[in-house]
Amino acid sequence: MADYYGQPQQTQHQLIHPGGGQTQQQPRSHQMVKAATAVTAGGSLLLLSGLTLAATVIALTVATPVLVIFSPVIVPAVITVFLLFSGFLASGGFGVAAVSVLSWIYRYVTGKRPPGADQLEHARHKLASKAGEMKDRAQDFGQQHITGTQQT
Repeated sequence: MADYYGQPQQTQHQLIHPGGGQTQQQPRSHQMVKAATAVTAGGSLLLLSGLTLAATVIALTVATPVLVIFSPVIVPAVITVFLLFSGFLASGGFGVAAVSVLSWIYRYVTGKRPPGADQLEHARHKLASKAGEMKDRAQDFGQQHITGTQQT
């Protein structure tokens, strides 16, 4: 028992790699350094999070009376700024979409075969064949209707 406490322990843990199954010895001191680093980083981030929360609460406490006093001016101003911003954003988006579509149409008309042209041709042929079928069915129906009224 005295020998057990008298000698320093060299405890090592094995790491098993998922791919190869090879093991590597890692001393306990290395694990302690990794744990201390993790605790230090986690504690620092937790402290930073707490300070941010405290600053937010203090800023909100200080700003609330100012917001209440100026709310008849601030609320319509915020709404106006939001509507202006969203209008300009939508306008820009529609402009980009229009330029893209016009560019695609130009490439399609000039025969450069832009992406999706084959699908458009297939849909056009399919629509034309369905329209022809409907025309034939309408003519058949018209012929049946005319011959039906002449027989009675």
